[in-house]
Amino acid sequence: MSNSSSITQFLLLAFTDTRELQLLHFWLFLGIYLAALLGNGLIITTIACDQHLHTPMYFFLLNLALLDLGCISTIVPKSMANSLWDTRAISYMECAAQIFSFVFLILAEFYLLTVMSYDRYVAICKPLHYGTLLSSRACVHMAAAAWATGFLNALLHTANTFSLPLCKGNALHQFFCEIPHILKLSCSQSYFREAGLLVVSVCLSFGCFVFIVLSYVQILRAVLRIPSEQGRHKAFATCLPHLAVVSLFLSTAMFAYLKSPSISSPSLDLVVSVLYALVPPAVNPLIYSMRNQELKESIRKVFSWAFVNTDHLSITVHK
Repeated sequence: MSNSSSITQFLLLAFTDTRELQLLHFWLFLGIYLAALLGNGLIITTIACDQHLHTPMYFFLLNLALLDLGCISTIVPKSMANSLWDTRAISYMECAAQIFSFVFLILAEFYLLTVMSYDRYVAICKPLHYGTLLSSRACVHMAAAAWATGFLNALLHTANTFSLPLCKGNALHQFFCEIPHILKLSCSQSYFREAGLLVVSVCLSFGCFVFIVLSYVQILRAVLRIPSEQGRHKAFATCLPHLAVVSLFLSTAMFAYLKSPSISSPSLDLVVSVLYALVPPAVNPLIYSMRNQELKESIRKVFSWAFVNTDHLSITVHK
């Protein structure tokens, strides 16, 4: 029987064996990837360049955009390359790096969303203490904690997963490397240690989920007590994008990992994986900019500045 020391590569799940559909998959993923790069890159540039957006809420949004960019860049380019070159192979080291990067970024994003819910809770429920509780130092510490916790979790999971002996071939039923699909290749009874780590991570994530829910219950109660309709509208406008992003992230991830085996199939697993791994990074910038007039105005300023400088450069060249 084969084991992990003899495996040099894994075979990822192909979307299709038809060449025309492989190319369609390449172009579709390229479109999603470019949309994510453009949207998140624009948010990062706008927040970094506009002094008015140097506030806790936008600082966390900038971190979220960075994590989204990293998350989609971990998965999509390799999948696109495989479709373009008509192959399913990913090397052992590439697979380990992909698992580490994806777990790190996806967990850091969830912890950051938890921090962002705390930011909205303080802003709505304890506005007089906002400057104290969310000072620049506190914001940096909370963001760093989210990144560091994700990093440590990813390090533990990756090291533990790839220390297991693999006895069931090298074919993964997923279009990218993912821990549950690696565990399916491990020898009988040898995966209990990693399963235990996964349970710890799930419990930690559930605690974050409960914190987010309780935060929004308090926010909703506080907003409904605001006497003016304009005040309620403004409060909802700052909270709804974050709530929409959290809902999209959690609903797709929970369905992917908690769905009943009886309704599981390779095609359904593929669709669900695309929904939770690719859609949020591409859609998050749109969600945050739709109802946020301040961010939209700043994006317009960035575009205006870019066009003015381009015109000025072109006039100078012609002279």
